Amino acid sequence: MDQTNQSEAASSGFEKAAGAQPGAGDGPIVADSVQVYSRNIKGTFRTIKWSAIWILLGLYYVAPWLRWDRGPNAPGQALLVDMPGRRAYFFDIEIWPQEVYYLVGILIIAAVGLFLATALAGRIWCGFFCVQTVWTDLFMWVERHIEGDRNARIRLDKGPLTFSKAFKKITKHIAWMLISLATGGAWIMYFKDAPTFTVEFFTGTASYNLYGFTLLFAGTTYILAGWAREAVCIYMCPWPRFQSAMFDEHSLIVTYEEWRGEPRGKSRRDADFTGRGHCVDCTMCVQVCPTGVDIRQGQQMACIGCALCVDACNSIMDRFNLPRGLITYDSTANQVARSKDQATKFLPLRPRTIIYAAVMLIAAAVMLFSLVSRERLEINVLRDRAPLFVRLSDGGIRNGYTFKVLNMERLAKTYTLALDGIDGATLAVIGIVKEGATSATLPVKPDTIGTFRVFVKAPRRSLPEKSMDMNFLLTDQKTGKVYPHETVFAGPGR
Repeated sequence: MDQTNQSEAASSGFEKAAGAQPGAGDGPIVADSVQVYSRNIKGTFRTIKWSAIWILLGLYYVAPWLRWDRGPNAPGQALLVDMPGRRAYFFDIEIWPQEVYYLVGILIIAAVGLFLATALAGRIWCGFFCVQTVWTDLFMWVERHIEGDRNARIRLDKGPLTFSKAFKKITKHIAWMLISLATGGAWIMYFKDAPTFTVEFFTGTASYNLYGFTLLFAGTTYILAGWAREAVCIYMCPWPRFQSAMFDEHSLIVTYEEWRGEPRGKSRRDADFTGRGHCVDCTMCVQVCPTGVDIRQGQQMACIGCALCVDACNSIMDRFNLPRGLITYDSTANQVARSKDQATKFLPLRPRTIIYAAVMLIAAAVMLFSLVSRERLEINVLRDRAPLFVRLSDGGIRNGYTFKVLNMERLAKTYTLALDGIDGATLAVIGIVKEGATSATLPVKPDTIGTFRVFVKAPRRSLPEKSMDMNFLLTDQKTGKVYPHETVFAGPGR
């Protein structure tokens, strides 16, 4: 097969109807629902999948229980999104609501990282790390342990309703529900202290909202991982619709060596394979596929790239003493090279991968620099607009301001507030200093927002314009650092 035909075969596969079965032909866009009974298989990629699944599940369920000492009156959970307190905590990093751009940065890095992984290794995210894949594999593992492997489950479903069948089905669904409940509860723990929530949940003292959201997330887990399964990947997930645009001839994908496997046919172990293909048409590749794809028909949108078919086919090749790799995880360029007995190679450095990596590194560098250099103090000033100014009996003009100091440190701070820009201007802070002062001392508690009502008075002679530039000068009494904040002072003008 030459380069052109191989590329056309690979690209046309993505245009096939999702989840098409052998012999489906060019049918409707949405195929008839077919129950997929995936078979258990052992091999390299199955081992990789199990390792990824247990690591990810362990991190998900254990992470909310990690502790982190942030001092008194601070949450002690390492990973926490504190909605009432309007904070997000990641170990020693504390994110305030106005720093939501860090979330945007993380999403950009994650998206570009996914593009890079796809360009390098195809649907490696879908096959090994996606949430749907992880929980579906877990549910299927439970199903196999209760109902048996593929053939046993098929016989069970086709057989009459017996006590044994009912017991297995009920046991399976109870196990699924318990896993779903643990999944929903663990998700809530990222938003509420884990030990506190656990005690409240099991003692019945949690709020209706917490119970409701726990059941909501448990229900979606149960439905998507237990019932929908491959339908989520084929019909609900948008990612397969445009990921093929990130592939090229050097991207690693699950491929079938058609030049070596065809013409296929049934065979005995001692058969002579001279003049015929190595594919013995055992359909093991289809039986182990979690979405029921026949990879021999080319690349398809329903293929999630889990490579279990590679393990299955290699096991059959071993039985027939044939070379492994009839179905393999490789690039189409290497497929063409092998068909011509040429050397193969993996090219990770390509224009698109370099661009993806550069964008990801730049975004990460910008975020890291911003995080390291960010100020732990922020000033917000809201000037009164009704009225814009007040004319006093002595001829002076007064403006009112709501002055907010965001102290983002875990230490109590004391600041000195002064004015600059208008000659003769004085200030008053309700509850702190009376009118006529040139400065005021503002105490701000740790990790909180200090709000003060400030009135600034200026003599009429210092206000030639209706709007005058003025600066509030906030000085940290401990470090001596000055934080200026520009605002305006309204007056009647000349």
